[in-house]
Amino acid sequence: MANKPCVLIDINILLDVLQKREPFYEISAALLAVVEIGRVKGYIASHSLTTLFYLIKKDRSAPEARATITNVLQFIKIAPVDQSTIEQALNLDYRDFEDSVQMISAVQCKADCLITRNVKDYQPALLSVLQPVEFLATL
Repeated sequence: MANKPCVLIDINILLDVLQKREPFYEISAALLAVVEIGRVKGYIASHSLTTLFYLIKKDRSAPEARATITNVLQFIKIAPVDQSTIEQALNLDYRDFEDSVQMISAVQCKADCLITRNVKDYQPALLSVLQPVEFLATL
């Protein structure tokens, strides 16, 4: 990972921080911090933002969901999900189609790796799939 690494961040990492989920909060927050300070270029798949909005609205409110996503977009870029993404994802033999879309989205935005807590869900991997602690150890 020469220069500034580029990563696609699975929604579970954002939820760890936003919901202060233990025991994952601290390491997930550390990952987001290195993205926020610009040491790492971070992406989130576009379809994850609708899920994130829904979950925040359900737990809190629509205005809080809007504010949270606005804040996230200050330091995380959106990896587009388009027809090509979906068509390629349909060819991956993953148990969960959403994970297939995440993987193809990571490949299309030229990420060095996909960061998730569910590494086993992304097999066979088309690029490196790491847990936050593993990725942070490479910096």
